[in-house]
Amino acid sequence: MTKPDRRLLLGLAFGAALLGGCEQLGIPDPAKAAAQAEADGKAVGSACRHAGRAIEDCFTLNPAAPRAAVFAGWKEMNDYMAEKNIPEVAPLLPPPAPPGAAKAAAKAKHAKADTEDQTEDTATDNHAKADEAAPAEAESPRKRRRAAD
Repeated sequence: MTKPDRRLLLGLAFGAALLGGCEQLGIPDPAKAAAQAEADGKAVGSACRHAGRAIEDCFTLNPAAPRAAVFAGWKEMNDYMAEKNIPEVAPLLPPPAPPGAAKAAAKAKHAKADTEDQTEDTATDNHAKADEAAPAEAESPRKRRRAAD
């Protein structure tokens, strides 16, 4: 085996090309994913600080973001804003509802509708009872006219 086999070299080149293109195949790189999550967390934290939100609010509104990264971004923006005398920007949109709030609102709406239905049923029953009682009250004896003597 003095000369390398061409098939072996071709196979190694093809394998290297495939492994080098893992990103093209959609295979995630854990190191890149962690770096992206860290950068996203810092961005979230700095945006929260610039908007004047407390760090606890940032944690609540962004539960998927890494807390350490959010805090680092919040602190960096706090220092930067203090150094440059940058005022906080009030957010124009209300904060989004927490993840479970939509289900809780739907349950509350459903419970309210059930209560209203029960109230309507009770009101209908009360009207029916009043209608039954009303003829009895209306049938009170009439006063008769006395005949003129």
